[in-house]
Amino acid sequence: MGALVTFLLGNPTLVALFASIVGGIAWGFRQRVVGARLNQAKHDAADARAASEGQHIDDVVAGRSPDDNRKELGQWAKS
Repeated sequence: MGALVTFLLGNPTLVALFASIVGGIAWGFRQRVVGARLNQAKHDAADARAASEGQHIDDVVAGRSPDDNRKELGQWAKS
């Protein structure tokens, strides 16, 4: 067993091949992590825009009388 390990570690071609395989796998995992972070940032930005729009609608509705709100929102209601 010791001779096999010595042979594998002593052969620079096999060491380089093993290192490149490990490096490729590590790079692939890194890309998945970066992609997940970018996707989460995209969703966070969309949530922030939706919350901002919701706050704007709440501000507009709060500034009107209930009758005006019913008339205005009645245009959006399905018949």
